[in-house]
Amino acid sequence: MHTNREELQRILKQANEFARKQAKEAGASIYYIKNGKRVREDANGQKYEIVFDTLGIRKEYEFHE
Repeated sequence: MHTNREELQRILKQANEFARKQAKEAGASIYYIKNGKRVREDANGQKYEIVFDTLGIRKEYEFHE
């Protein structure tokens, strides 16, 4: 069956909301890229930008949109 763009967007939004809900209930973080930046969002909704320095060491900074 051929699904139109709006229906596909609705399905993807529902999947995203479901995944976020499950992660929050499990106390897990979710990871994604926003505006070219790596972001970790914890179960409480706090967002952190993930950056690797020149030695490859991972650092996190509070993310401001």
